[in-house]
Amino acid sequence: MIKTILAAALCGVLAVGGSARAQGTIKIGEINSYKAQPAFLDPYKKGWELALEEVNAAGGVLGKKLEVISRDDNATPGDAVRVAEELISREKVTLLMGTFASNVGLAVSNLAAQRKILFLASEPLTDKIVWENGNRYTFRLRPSTYMQTAMLVPEAARLNKKRWAIVYPNYEYGQSATASFKKLLSQAQPGVEFVAEQAPALGKIEAGAVVQALAEAKPDAIFSSLFAADLQKFVREGNTRGLFRNTPVFNLLAGEPEYLDPLKDETPNGWWVTGYPWSEINTPEHRRFRDAVFDSIRVHKA
Repeated sequence: MIKTILAAALCGVLAVGGSARAQGTIKIGEINSYKAQPAFLDPYKKGWELALEEVNAAGGVLGKKLEVISRDDNATPGDAVRVAEELISREKVTLLMGTFASNVGLAVSNLAAQRKILFLASEPLTDKIVWENGNRYTFRLRPSTYMQTAMLVPEAARLNKKRWAIVYPNYEYGQSATASFKKLLSQAQPGVEFVAEQAPALGKIEAGAVVQALAEAKPDAIFSSLFAADLQKFVREGNTRGLFRNTPVFNLLAGEPEYLDPLKDETPNGWWVTGYPWSEINTPEHRRFRDAVFDSIRVHKA
C-alpha cells in the first residue's frame, strides 16, 4: 500500500507537470463507502493513514508532503461523482483513489476520463473498469471478477456437478461475477445447467425466501458472490434450513476475514472461496509470519 500510494502520487505529479510541483503539498482525493461498509473499509482506512504517515516521515514525494482529503460517497454513484468533482475543482487534488462498489468505481472512472485526472481504483472488481469502460486514466489494484471466478472454475468443473444454482447481489459486481462464472464453467464443463438464479438488491437480501427458492430448485451445487451482511444472513439461514448439507458452495470473497469473522462458529466448512481465510493460515510458519506482521503494524502505530 505504501509503495502504491507513492507510485500513484509520483505518476500524478508527472502527469500534471509544473502546477503540482509548485504546490507546497501533493493533494490526493480519497473517496469511499465508509458508512455503508465499515467492517471492510475501516481497516482499509487505517492502512492508508499508516502509509501516509510513513511516506511523509520519509520525506514525501519529490520533496513534498502528501495530503489525503477523504470523502464518503454514501455507496452511490451520484454522490461519488459529486464529491469527486468537489475534490478536483475545489480542493485541487492531483489524483483520486478509492471507491468500493463496482458501480461507484465505474462512475468515478468515467469522471476521471472526462477530467483527465489519474484514478487509482482500490476495490471495484468489475471487469468493465479496465475493459469495456476502461480508460488511460484509471488503474485498478485488485484482481477482477473474471480473474477471481477463473480461480474457482477448475475446482467447480472437477466436481462434475450438472445442476447449478446462483445467488448474487443485483448490481454491477454481482452481475459481472455471474456472467463470468456461467461462461467459464460452460466452457470447462459442456452441458452444465443453471437451474435457479436469485439476485437480491445489495444489502436488502430476504435470506429466508432466497434460501427456500434455491432449495426448491434442488441444485447439485451453488455459486454465490454475496458478501458482507448479505453473506452473513445467507449463511445463517442456509445453515438453519440445511441448504448446504451435501451441496458444494463456491463463493467469491467469502474467504476474506472481514466477512468470515462476524460469522464466528456459523462459518461454513468446506466451501470453495477466494480470499485469505485465517483458518487456512494455521501452520507454525504462517503463524510466526502473521504475528511478525502484526507486531510491525503495532510498532508503527505506536
